[in-house]
Amino acid sequence: MRCPTCRAIVLHKDHYLTPEQEKERYELHHNDINDLGYKKFVSPIIQAVENDYNPNHFGLDFGSGSGPIVTSLLSKKGYQITMYDPFFTPNTNALSAKYDYIICCEVMEHFYDPAKEFNLLYSLLNQNGSLYCKTNLFKSSIDFTSWWYKNDSTHVFFYTSETLNWIQKTYGFISVTISDKIIVFQK
Repeated sequence: MRCPTCRAIVLHKDHYLTPEQEKERYELHHNDINDLGYKKFVSPIIQAVENDYNPNHFGLDFGSGSGPIVTSLLSKKGYQITMYDPFFTPNTNALSAKYDYIICCEVMEHFYDPAKEFNLLYSLLNQNGSLYCKTNLFKSSIDFTSWWYKNDSTHVFFYTSETLNWIQKTYGFISVTISDKIIVFQK
């Protein structure tokens, strides 16, 4: 389905996986924190955090997954990162703290209720905080029926640049910067 307001593409709820099926699918991911390709893949987020923050700031890896590479790489550099993942690190205490930055790497396409999730993420950020996101954006040049990114059964919400701009305005972020490698919302 296509949202006429924000231009996102949304999987119909009838096709959502059960939580058990979803976790089973995530467990098939090979998120090896020693994999050089995986490190390169997350490097835009690592570089952005290092450019904008220092180890004295507090971060949240929201949706850290079964192989929390972002947390691992930043922690090795002395950064203080809290992890939260509903399946692998269901640390609900993490959702009652405030953070200087939040990392949402390959997570937002899994949001069944993006309004709830973006409200939560905004509320967890300190003033002047940054929300770093990584997802593949849908562009009009892409043939959706053959787009590989939609074939992951856990991907239920596909963003466009219009969607990101709508989120920025609707949830009160000061700005959003969109590039091919990273999306940054500023509070």
